[in-house]
Amino acid sequence: MALKTYKPATPSLRQLVLVDREGLWKGKPVKSLTEGKIGTGGRNVNDRITVRFRGGGHKRALRTVDFKRRKHDMAATVERLEYDPNRTAFIALIKYQDGEQAYILAPQRLAPGDQVIASEKADVKPGNAMPIASIPVGTIVHNVELKIGKGGQLARSAGSYVQIVGRDQDYVILRLSTTEQRLVHGRCMATVGAVSNPDNMNTTIGKAGRQRWKGRMPHNRGITMNPVDHPHGGRTKGGGHPVTPWGFPTKGKKTRKNKSTTKFIMISRHARKKTS
Repeated sequence: MALKTYKPATPSLRQLVLVDREGLWKGKPVKSLTEGKIGTGGRNVNDRITVRFRGGGHKRALRTVDFKRRKHDMAATVERLEYDPNRTAFIALIKYQDGEQAYILAPQRLAPGDQVIASEKADVKPGNAMPIASIPVGTIVHNVELKIGKGGQLARSAGSYVQIVGRDQDYVILRLSTTEQRLVHGRCMATVGAVSNPDNMNTTIGKAGRQRWKGRMPHNRGITMNPVDHPHGGRTKGGGHPVTPWGFPTKGKKTRKNKSTTKFIMISRHARKKTS
């Protein structure tokens, strides 16, 4: 979809660039596929702030998206494409042959009236889901499972995708957008195509109020605070290494602790930094 600009009638409209959603459904979502979404305001179950600068925002309904593609070997027709306020990608409402409806992530070049299916063997076309062992090498996929049957976890945001670049016994080699190459079991499901709405990265917010609609509050730099509020407070730039409000190093400090999955990383995304 194309980008949309506005006449500069106000200062915020002068800079505003949004995605044109002309081809999307303009009504409400399917009520049976939605549930209420409670805003946490960045607080955990103990009512303590664990994520700063979150709160407010517009009321939303949580769309139940089928990341597992549960119905196998049954074709479904794309009813319409919809906007989802909870994610950057668009979603597609599909209707199976038995009348059941479901939401899936909409890939690029998927249109109302198209047929999609989840099966062990299916045509390699956008929207079809199958085990990655059944997908030819070189194919672009999204919504990739990391654990068998858990549901898609990789490449779910707008415009994202991973590419199948090889095979290694029961595993398939995937190249991620970070240039990392990773092994994923061949029985894990993936959907053919790249995620819709690639122009999302080219939008411009235009004003602070639009961020407030999303539940994003003003973000204060540590250097603007007092020493009692942040380690960076009360001094000028420079000096010690940047840290979090709780004193942990940031901006470059390695934080990866899950060494059990390191064996699945064939080429690290940091490898090119070491060679250059």
